[in-house]
Amino acid sequence: MTNSVQPHGRHRAPLPPAHVPADGVPGPRAPQSTMAATVPHAPAGTTARPAFPGHPASTGHPGSTGRPGTTGGPAATGQPAKQRDSFFDNAKYLAIVLVAMAHAWEPLTDGSRAAEALYMTVYTFHMPAFILISGYFSRSFDMRSDRLKRLVTGIAVPYVIFEVAYTFFKRYADDDPTQPISLLDPWYLTWFLVALFVWRLTTPLWKLVRWPVPLSLAIAVLASISPDIGDDLDLQRVLQFLPFFVLGLCMKPEYFQLVRRREVRLLSIPIFASALLLAYWAGPRMTSAWFYRRDSAQELGAPWWAGVVMTLALFGCSAILTACFFAWVPRRKMWFTVLGAGTLYGYLLHGFLAKGSRFWGWFEDYEWMHKPAGEIVVSLVAAAVVTLLCTPPVQRMFRFAMEPKMEWAFKRDAAALARERSKSSS
Repeated sequence: MTNSVQPHGRHRAPLPPAHVPADGVPGPRAPQSTMAATVPHAPAGTTARPAFPGHPASTGHPGSTGRPGTTGGPAATGQPAKQRDSFFDNAKYLAIVLVAMAHAWEPLTDGSRAAEALYMTVYTFHMPAFILISGYFSRSFDMRSDRLKRLVTGIAVPYVIFEVAYTFFKRYADDDPTQPISLLDPWYLTWFLVALFVWRLTTPLWKLVRWPVPLSLAIAVLASISPDIGDDLDLQRVLQFLPFFVLGLCMKPEYFQLVRRREVRLLSIPIFASALLLAYWAGPRMTSAWFYRRDSAQELGAPWWAGVVMTLALFGCSAILTACFFAWVPRRKMWFTVLGAGTLYGYLLHGFLAKGSRFWGWFEDYEWMHKPAGEIVVSLVAAAVVTLLCTPPVQRMFRFAMEPKMEWAFKRDAAALARERSKSSS
């Protein structure tokens, strides 16, 4: 992220179809649960416009659904839309707040061991949680034409737009006119879009293999000891974070019910406390670059076997802390639940401020930021800014970049043409 989870019962309902979100953390296809409202199932492969058009809606962005009248949408089928599950929207919003806060803490870690401990602890699980939810809602992805279109408009196009935008921002804000535009070398936050695009394209393969999670872990381990992979498409991150996406693909609704039990919530308190203490101890003794997963062990100045150990150890720690995080995510609708549909906006847009604060030397010019009270203020400001960037007005303003319709770019499929003919004849 920086440069530097079916209710138990006698009858088991089928898993709901997942749409294709851009940020990978979709919402409207949430499973039925004892804590979520029960509504009629929509036909497989359909999408529905959410109450709040988050993660660019119709493109299949997390939390979004299709535009009314588009292929497979409820307007075309006449079927009721499935309600969003507040749990997943809450999880996405809280995760993106942690992402923004961690970026704000990064400049503070050199002079504050406490900030470094918080930074390392949050970095252990915030992206794994995000990626796991992305995988969970990618379970029904296939090579159907409408899903491939949403993959292009909801992930590939925003990647190109923001990669170019970030490049020009760095040129002028950092006074670096030589910064090249390179779609093969994701800069800053855009790596996640590349990774999500690759992960989702490989989803059918992970459904075929017998042991998907161990296989993905083996790939991550091999990547961590392969310095020759290089920087193209940030493949180190794509491969090293892969196990969390595959784990999400293998998740079942009841697994999320398990981590939301009261005993798990209580157990998570000492686990989080232990993680903070361990991070406080490890801060001066290890580099936080291990948590970024963008380099091999050799590139971090460690022996090759350290990549094997750290990959497996971090996967275990991340999985445990992610479960603890989910245990404390509210199940009911909260004031911020509606913002969970707009987390891709908050994710990509807050990067300009996060990087700008470094380019303009805010953390060097204002010493009070490095004091305990200043660190709290910085955290609150980061949370407020990313919250604002997830709101509907901001989404409307930037929808052209996050969820372009682009009907002109695609052939019209047979199903859409048949619906239009039936409309015109009726």
